[in-house]
Amino acid sequence: MTHMTRAKASSCVLAAALLVGIAAPAVSAHGAPAPASRESHPRIPFTQAEVTASDDGSYTVEWKAPGVRRVAIKANGRTVASGGATGKVTVRGLPAADRQWFDLVPERGGSLHLADRLVALEGAVNFRDAGGYRTADGHWVKMGEIYRSDALDKLTTADLAKLRRLSVRTVQDLRTESERSAAPDRLPAGATQVVADVLAGSPAFTEMPTTPEEGAAMMVEGEKFMVSGDTARAAYRTVFGGIADDSARAVVFHCTAGKDRTGWANAALLTALGVPRSTVMADYLASNDYRAEANAAALAAMPAGQAAVYKPLLDVRAEYLNSGFDEVGEEFGSFGAYEKKALGLDAEDIRDLKRDLLVG
Repeated sequence: MTHMTRAKASSCVLAAALLVGIAAPAVSAHGAPAPASRESHPRIPFTQAEVTASDDGSYTVEWKAPGVRRVAIKANGRTVASGGATGKVTVRGLPAADRQWFDLVPERGGSLHLADRLVALEGAVNFRDAGGYRTADGHWVKMGEIYRSDALDKLTTADLAKLRRLSVRTVQDLRTESERSAAPDRLPAGATQVVADVLAGSPAFTEMPTTPEEGAAMMVEGEKFMVSGDTARAAYRTVFGGIADDSARAVVFHCTAGKDRTGWANAALLTALGVPRSTVMADYLASNDYRAEANAAALAAMPAGQAAVYKPLLDVRAEYLNSGFDEVGEEFGSFGAYEKKALGLDAEDIRDLKRDLLVG
């Protein structure tokens, strides 16, 4: 399939995104204890770890640290729970915070500095941390550095104040000119907007699918364009250039629904950092959960037949992301070649990125 045909398919992906948008010790710059640099950080024994916030103000902290006898869970400078090599605890009674951070401290080895991946905002539903994942070789992606999101045009004054306190300095907008004009970003004070238009210059949307099968096929072709389309390659070079600039962080990249153009950006980032494909896929598919309410509202507003056709456009599915990785192999031969030829990242750039964004 030609790039022009793929661009047309990607325009339909854009239409789906628009539909969703209409329907519905030391202290770091992020206001939490700063973890040690990777160079001085001992190897982290955790193989799994996650923090989940609940609506009642409590937090669930889960972990696995094989061979470790005791793990202390610290928040706000004090120990709030503890356990053994495997644990799951619920922490209550902590004061309200923009993001509640926890330090998981093993009896030996490096600690982890984690928060709930979702940043709760009034005007966005899919604003979440790109970090908090383990790489295949045992490192962890730092949290509080890179975020992914849906559209930012509905952010409230309280949201903007929160993002400023979280030190969001750069917002990379992956949307088209028409999207940006119709729903301009609201930025936290002091933040810089960078346009990285994945679909710039693509043919205008002309035709929607008429069956669910056509819709799914359209999404597959759109994902391929994000890998090999000329405008997509240029846009993602811009994204990675901003990510690599530590003075620009914290960085947010986003599109309209925060699932397709944004989804590939984060999948490429995590893959470049060495995160296993299964974890990359789980992060990608999580948009179905975060967007569930908005998607349900959009579909409920349509006749049943139309909703069936549109549902594949509102979903993220494994076949979509897999088509992107397949395109990497077909067009570039390997992900390393994609990094170099499409993203402009050589081996030294990747080492610097890992040195900057990984701990352990």
